[in-house]
Amino acid sequence: MKNSNVGCFGKYDFNHIVKFAKKRFIDGCSTISLLKQARTEVEREEIALVCMLDIEDDVVVDLQLKCRYAEECKITNCRDKIRKLLES
Repeated sequence: MKNSNVGCFGKYDFNHIVKFAKKRFIDGCSTISLLKQARTEVEREEIALVCMLDIEDDVVVDLQLKCRYAEECKITNCRDKIRKLLES
């Protein structure tokens, strides 16, 4: 899996995010459990991105981001990238 964060204003490591996604959706770890394991603020942000996969697309589109990149980024950008990496 190539680490591609082109267009990501947060410069997130999507290979790292996919590891959280696998723990959440394949291994069945709860969101709370993952958040308790987070060691940094960036890891908490990455886990939050993973948890957004649980929310249906039409609901996510209406969400207002409150992160520092909200003006430049759309939540669906990260969701799409995580889904594609998780599927591969």
